[in-house]
Amino acid sequence: MKATQRLHEVGQSLWLDNISRAILNDGTLQRYISDFSVTGLTSNPTIFDQAIKGSDLYDGAIRVKGTERGSDEELFFELAIDDLVRAADLFRPAHVASSGTDGWVSLEVSPRLANDTAGTVAAAVALHARAQRPNLFIKIPGTREGVPAIEETIFRGVPVNVTLLFSAAQYTAAAEAYWRGIERRIAAGLDARVESVASIFVSRWDVAVHDRVAPALRNRLGIAVARQTYRAYRDLLASPRWLTLAAAGARPQRLLWASTGTKDPQASDTLYVEALAAPDTIDTIPEKTLAAFAEHGRVDGVMPVDGGDAAGVLAAFQRAGVDEAVLADQLQQDGTVSFTKSWNDLLVRVAAKRVLLAGDLRSTERAR
Repeated sequence: MKATQRLHEVGQSLWLDNISRAILNDGTLQRYISDFSVTGLTSNPTIFDQAIKGSDLYDGAIRVKGTERGSDEELFFELAIDDLVRAADLFRPAHVASSGTDGWVSLEVSPRLANDTAGTVAAAVALHARAQRPNLFIKIPGTREGVPAIEETIFRGVPVNVTLLFSAAQYTAAAEAYWRGIERRIAAGLDARVESVASIFVSRWDVAVHDRVAPALRNRLGIAVARQTYRAYRDLLASPRWLTLAAAGARPQRLLWASTGTKDPQASDTLYVEALAAPDTIDTIPEKTLAAFAEHGRVDGVMPVDGGDAAGVLAAFQRAGVDEAVLADQLQQDGTVSFTKSWNDLLVRVAAKRVLLAGDLRSTERAR
């Protein structure tokens, strides 16, 4: 049995952390579904920036749609939704077979809305309606301003992928926002089932402390935080409050491992995928890591529900001068800044192509 299939056997979904018109057009995404058991995907501004930068496959749509009224941001969402709708249709069989638990794709609201709760909710509702696909998550950051937006968006019946979570405490805040949204739906006589996932970023922890700790501690912090978060996840799912919601028809907000590509060239290229195998979770991984894991990855066990050695490892980092809570907040702030920069770079690229291709179109029309 392939290692990728083995993950599904232990109860973990495997999603691709990438999308482009190229892998849709040439059958690569379909091959990942068929050969590597991929059952969903995630996207972000950097992924789309690279897709548009490295290809002329978007030029035709930009040339046509770019002549219409609307901002560069609106034009980008047109392009992104076109891609994600196609991907969502490829994953529809997995979505149906899992009764809606699996087979999802994700689209992020503008990072410029990170500090705008009302704006985030409005954008999430509008984007989901535009796509017209039941298996599309809207990504909302789990920041202080994002938490109430998560609650309100869930209450309005829009599936949410909570992004930019780095710790058990941040995850718990996002999970409770999800619960509040469901509780409000139940009180209003609405369907209790609105799907959600909570994305915990893993490898960025190890990048942040790589030069601050002894070699023996390198590439261990992210996994320890993940184990601590998995324990919190399991504890929440066993709580009386959740069991009451589940009895009313609510579905668990599944834990999703993000940022699972190995950044340290001295470490195994399948380090995080192997360490994060866990039932009732999702692992979203880059193409390079997917290929490596399919070729030589191993699944030797699953993550302990009690957190395993997480407490001891985190204590060792505390003694080394790493304050987990402070670093978690910093990583979330840095992630917000990074996504906003990627978003701005993306819109600059879209604007430049829009102007260039509009000029080409006018030249062609004059030549006629």
